Amino acid sequence: MHSSITAAYLTRYRSLASAAGTGSDPAPLLPLTGAQRRFLITRHRDRLARTDIVPLFFAFPRGTVDLPRLRRAALRLAHRHPALRGEFTVLRGTPVLRLGEPSVEVARVPVDPSGPAATGPAATGPAAAGAATGAAADGAAGAGLPDGPARAALLRALLDWPTDGPALRLLLAAGPQDEEELLAVALDHAACDEQSLGLVTEGLGAAYADPDGGEDDPGAGRAEAVESYRAAVEGQLATEARAASEAAQRHWAARLGALADAPEGTASAGAARSTGMAVDRLPAVTGAARGGVFPALLDAVAAAAHRLDGGDRVLALGYPWGGRPADTAPVLGCFLNTLVHPAPPGPPRPLDALGADWWDDLDHADTPYDEVVRAARSAGASWSGALDGLLTFEDLHRRPPLVLGGAAGREVHLAGRPLAAPIAVSASHGEDLLVRLAWDRERYSDAAAEAAFAALLATLRHHLGTGA
Repeated sequence: MHSSITAAYLTRYRSLASAAGTGSDPAPLLPLTGAQRRFLITRHRDRLARTDIVPLFFAFPRGTVDLPRLRRAALRLAHRHPALRGEFTVLRGTPVLRLGEPSVEVARVPVDPSGPAATGPAATGPAAAGAATGAAADGAAGAGLPDGPARAALLRALLDWPTDGPALRLLLAAGPQDEEELLAVALDHAACDEQSLGLVTEGLGAAYADPDGGEDDPGAGRAEAVESYRAAVEGQLATEARAASEAAQRHWAARLGALADAPEGTASAGAARSTGMAVDRLPAVTGAARGGVFPALLDAVAAAAHRLDGGDRVLALGYPWGGRPADTAPVLGCFLNTLVHPAPPGPPRPLDALGADWWDDLDHADTPYDEVVRAARSAGASWSGALDGLLTFEDLHRRPPLVLGGAAGREVHLAGRPLAAPIAVSASHGEDLLVRLAWDRERYSDAAAEAAFAALLATLRHHLGTGA
């Protein structure tokens, strides 16, 4: 009989939770999803590991953002969401959320006008250059924001995120001559996944606009929020426990049994500290062809990763997938699992075959990552669970804009942000298909990464039939 890692976690958590409040530490303990546990265990085992973060960057006209007002709004948001209150920690080997006070930081980041440029070059490619496709409104550094001190100051602050720091950080920066200020809205990934970002932008904007000054919710409302969070996480854990079946183990063993880690000495230690970015835009995909966008992206990322890897091993590409269990409250947390796509070397595969494999994987999308790693190793994989690349995909129509003081922040994408894998590809589908490749510059040269990006775009155009 297969022993579920999720069931074992629940047993340990319930033992801790039943004792909470009876000893020297009276703080209530809340359970964590499989994704949240993975983040915390990684940090706990490696004190040099940095916090996985989810950042957004918005440009506002200078003087728009009132920091005391934004701080009140952030505190109100945190009171409504237990994931932003207290501390993610590991007690007696068991990851938990120890409930406490709001965990937020709202600050202006000092900018040295003569300081060094940000780590990593500005993004390359038509979008970064402000091509006629509209990149000037959504480029790498953003119109009115020089690739210089303000951007560098924000990125340094995010790279130095303390492992025991707040779950939500709102950091504002502008150089003396900048016409716009850049606001970073960044969250500990354990507190928020990509699908939850709309709750943050909408909640911050609503609290900022509230005429009562964003006063705290009453205690009864906070207690209800705790129970909503607990119910959502326990529902997710029940889903994960059911998905940790022998059938799922067989599926992932067959799919991932050929994986192997990169040769010793080629991987960077921890998350990349110096990164670059390449950007391009393709026409939006419409009609029935939209169903092929994601498998096409998977194959395109595989082409880029193999160009950089230079070997003949099967690569492990990760992508977030999933969502909250049905009928659960809209609470912040990490309810997305990371699925693993095995990418063997070779020419592009037929899109229908890629799609069929992908759909088979989605049938087992709730299997926790640690169970997937165990299944792969049981099939002979010499794989630790490390990923060779990451892919994220966002439908831009699903996230409300961040509106502060009547002004909608213009989202910008910055090179130099922290990465949790050697390469990371982000695709945003709205009026067009914006594709960004970020890479670890301590591992790959800019020229090699740009060649890999060209291979990615060529593969994507091959599958989607888009022109140059």
